[in-house]
Amino acid sequence: MSLFGSRPALRWLVPSAAAVVVIGGGAAAGTIVASADPSLPARSAAQLLVDVQNAHVDGLSGTIVQTADLGLPALPGLTAGNTDLAKMVTGNNSARVWYAGQDRMRVAAQSLLGETDVIRNGRDVWLWRSKDNTATHLTLPRDGQDKPKALPSGVPSTPQEAADAALAAIDPTTQVSTTGAAEVAGRDAYELVLAPRDTASLLGQVRLAIDAETHIPLRVDVYAKDATTPAVRVAFQQISFTTPDPQQFVFNPPAGAKVDTAKPHADADADHAKAPLGTKPPAAEVKGHEPTVVGKGWTSVVVAKLPDGWQKQAGEKQGGAAMVGAVLDSLPKVSGTWGSGRLLSSALFSALLTDDGRVLIGAVAPERLYQVAAG
Repeated sequence: MSLFGSRPALRWLVPSAAAVVVIGGGAAAGTIVASADPSLPARSAAQLLVDVQNAHVDGLSGTIVQTADLGLPALPGLTAGNTDLAKMVTGNNSARVWYAGQDRMRVAAQSLLGETDVIRNGRDVWLWRSKDNTATHLTLPRDGQDKPKALPSGVPSTPQEAADAALAAIDPTTQVSTTGAAEVAGRDAYELVLAPRDTASLLGQVRLAIDAETHIPLRVDVYAKDATTPAVRVAFQQISFTTPDPQQFVFNPPAGAKVDTAKPHADADADHAKAPLGTKPPAAEVKGHEPTVVGKGWTSVVVAKLPDGWQKQAGEKQGGAAMVGAVLDSLPKVSGTWGSGRLLSSALFSALLTDDGRVLIGAVAPERLYQVAAG
């Protein structure tokens, strides 16, 4: 599979937004040569980047473990308990993955509440949750362009996904070097290090362990500035490059399962096009709600506008809205020439929610968010 250049074959397995927000920035390939273990030939940072871009495997399977400690303050409903969201930001997640080509993939994510599986077998895509024994079936268009983009919250990112986010934009904002050899999941690997040149970033470095034989990223570590342990780690705990048995991608709903059939996006777009004139599109499609990016590289800030009525929804007393409202109420109030709002700060990023409905997020100190909000 071609992991870079087009799109990584494992990209559809996980949400990319989280990885992009946490990692951010781009990279400029340096010329520092890896002081590799004697069993591995020396490779420069630029050579390792080319290796990853040209990586190809016919199949693999393995166990991925994701750990996170973002240094968040205690927030009700967010960093406490056994919720999927809590595990994403302060705990551990694991998943089994199988890959046998662009049209045969599977991930099985484990949690205390059960298992969530996403399976693609040709044009058929299944999403199954053991907690409530429900299954959703989607038939992809024949052109194969409509691929699943994300799994439910709580599913860990793959090392490939995290590496892709880190290397998505190559520019001079990043210093690239190597630290030599490492061992991940029992395999020899080179380690590539990305670090921001701008000291204003809260991120210290991102380390990618690249398999010496296949050039597949086996582990990605994200460090806060001046930290000695990673705030986020996504790594293979076990991996095999043997093509999985075709039966791994065949899904038969269990007895008693509730099965829903989902429309492909192409059909949904056609339905939207047929809507009567004057019909208001969903809030996410309304012009002016699209996020914008201020600045470049590791110190860039994402600015978004919340949909109308968000404050009323956050005030609801039940369900997810109640949890969001509780989190917002627990955040400290801040104000300045830009207005007033609530601030969330951690070791890796800061987030500002203004009372007029703007959200600003970046791997920067709060003062940078205030500056952008004022502008």
